[in-house]
Amino acid sequence: MEPNIKEVAHRIQALREDMEITMQEMADAAGISVAEYAAQESGDNDLSFTFLYKCANRLGVDVIELLTGENPHLSAYSLTRAGEGLSIKRRAGFEYLHKAPHFRNKLAEPFLVTAPYLEEEQDSPIHLAHHKGQELDFIISGRMRFAYEDHVEELEAGDLVMYDSGQGHGMIAIGGEPCVFLALVLNPQDEKIM
Repeated sequence: MEPNIKEVAHRIQALREDMEITMQEMADAAGISVAEYAAQESGDNDLSFTFLYKCANRLGVDVIELLTGENPHLSAYSLTRAGEGLSIKRRAGFEYLHKAPHFRNKLAEPFLVTAPYLEEEQDSPIHLAHHKGQELDFIISGRMRFAYEDHVEELEAGDLVMYDSGQGHGMIAIGGEPCVFLALVLNPQDEKIM
C-alpha cells in the first residue's frame, strides 16, 4: 500500500487545525520556512521522511497515523512477512518499507530501504537530513556512500553504521546497483517517535 500524498497532507492539516497549532509552529518544528511548510501541507510537494517524522512528533501521533489514518494497534508482537510492510516512496526513488507499521508504542522504527543507483548523484554532494534520535543502518546488499556532516564512508553488505541522527546524514547507492539496507530509527528517550 502506498500512501496518497494529498491524503497524508490533509491529515497533517486537519490535526494541526484541531490542535490549534499555527503553520509557523509546525514550520519551526520541521525546521523549514512557513512557505515551505505550506507547500508541504498543501500536498503539492512530496513529503520527505524527515518532514513526516517531525510533523508526527510535533502533533504527538505515530507517523503511521499520518500515513494511513489508522492508529497502530498491536502491542505484544508484530510479524511482517518478507516483501510485506507499509511502502513509502520518498526522495528520488528511495523506497522505505516499514516493517512494523501496526505495532504501537514503538521504541524504534524498522525500515527496509532500497536506495536506487543514480549516476547523476555520484559526483554531487550528498543531501543531509536531520531528525532527533539515533539511527542504525545495516547493509544487506549493494554498496552505499554514507555522509555524516563532513565525514564520508563507503559501506558494503554486512557493514553497519550507527549514528546520532540529529546531525546531518545522508546516503547514496554506489557501484552501479541499488543498495538495500535495514534502517532502524531509534526513539530519543522520553519522546514519542513516529
